[in-house]
Amino acid sequence: MKPDTLKDKFIPVLTILLALIVVWYVAAIFMNAPFQRDMDQRGNVTSTAMEFVEKTLSQPKPILPAPHQVASNVFENTFLRKLSSNRSLVYHAGVTLSSTVLGFALGTLLGIAIAVGIVHIKTLDRSLMPWIIASQTVPILAIAPMVIVVLGAINITGLIPKALISTYLSFFPVAVGMVKGLRSPEIMHLDLMRTYNATALQTFWKLRVPASIPFLFTSMKVAIAASLVGAIVGELPTGAVAGIGSKLLAGSYYSQTIDIWAALVAGSVLAAMLVAIVGLVSRIVDRAMGGRPA
Repeated sequence: MKPDTLKDKFIPVLTILLALIVVWYVAAIFMNAPFQRDMDQRGNVTSTAMEFVEKTLSQPKPILPAPHQVASNVFENTFLRKLSSNRSLVYHAGVTLSSTVLGFALGTLLGIAIAVGIVHIKTLDRSLMPWIIASQTVPILAIAPMVIVVLGAINITGLIPKALISTYLSFFPVAVGMVKGLRSPEIMHLDLMRTYNATALQTFWKLRVPASIPFLFTSMKVAIAASLVGAIVGELPTGAVAGIGSKLLAGSYYSQTIDIWAALVAGSVLAAMLVAIVGLVSRIVDRAMGGRPA
C-alpha cells in the first residue's frame, strides 16, 4: 500500500477547515444582524446590503465574532504582548499548562496503577471497575467547586486543586486503555511463557507491558486533552486571575466575546500541541522497541 503523502494528509483537513470558516462567517452574519439592524434604526442609518454585512462582521462586542476578529485578537495577544503581560495568551496558556501537566502525570500514574491491580486481582476487577466507570458520570462542574472548597479549608490552594481536577479526568482513559492493553496478549503467548516456566513478574514485564504500550499512548492522547479541560474548569470556581479559564471568566463578565473565542482558540491550539507531543513520544518509544513505521 502506498504511504500517505503530506499532501494527502493536509488537503482533507484544510478542506474541512475552510468549510467551517465559511459556515462560521454565515452564522456570524445572521446572529449579529438583529443587533446591527436595531443600531441602524436607532441611528436612523440606511445601509446597503454589503455595508450591513460588513458592520455585522466588525462589531466590538458581537454575539458571534467573525473568524478574522478572533484571529486578529489571537495574533495581537500572542505575538504583540510581553510574555509577562496579563493580556498575553502565552502567559495564560503557560499557567494552565502547569496544572495540566501535573494533573496528567498524576492521572497517568494512577491509571496505570489501577489497571495493574485490576488485571492481577480479580476482586478489584469486580469491585473497583464499576466505581471507576460510575465516577465519570458525575459532571466535573459539580465536582470542581467541592474540591476547591474542601482543599481551601485545609489551606491547599493554587496549583494542587487544579491539578487534582485534571487528574480526575485524565486517569480514566489511561486506566481503561491499560486494562485492555495488559489483557491483549493472546492465550498462545501466555501459554508459551508458562512453558518457559516464567514467573508472573516476568510475564508482566516481558509480555504484558510491551503489548500494552500502544494502548497506553492512545489513551494518553485522550487523557492529556481531558487534563487540559480539567485545568480550565478548575480555574473557573477559584476566580483565578491567570490561566485560560480566567480569560473565559473575564470575557463573560465584561461581554468580551472576542476575548472568549480567542481564549478558546488558545486552548484548542494548546491541546493539539500536547496531543502531538504525546504522539511524537509514542513514535520514539515504538521505534526504540523495534516497531516498524506504518
